[in-house]
Amino acid sequence: QVQLVESGGGSVQAGGSLSVSCAASGRTFSSYAMGWFRQAPGKEREFVAGISWGGYRTYYADSVKGRFTISRDNAKNMVYLQMNSLKPEDTAVYYCAAAASTYATAATPYDYWGRGTQVIVSS
Repeated sequence: QVQLVESGGGSVQAGGSLSVSCAASGRTFSSYAMGWFRQAPGKEREFVAGISWGGYRTYYADSVKGRFTISRDNAKNMVYLQMNSLKPEDTAVYYCAAAASTYATAATPYDYWGRGTQVIVSS
């Protein structure tokens, strides 16, 4: 079992940066691929970024490629999402998810989810 807790959300102006973090419990964290998703009001949840269990492979939605960076620290049971050049359309609740899989893409089935952290980008 893996429990996930997101933190670091907040408000920022367009063009600014923000980092969100996800703390995972459980001794098997390093065997899970990790993903970040987001859900804006009135919209479906969408994949943002993913990272393989060893951190060697990363995946990004086209909408965030070149602006967001996902990383993980298996020694600390943490996964991060650094968000730069933020846009108002990045406003959403951001969720961390864990997959018992090698890879973490949009199509990967995710087994555990956090409760989310709010990110607001004002114009």
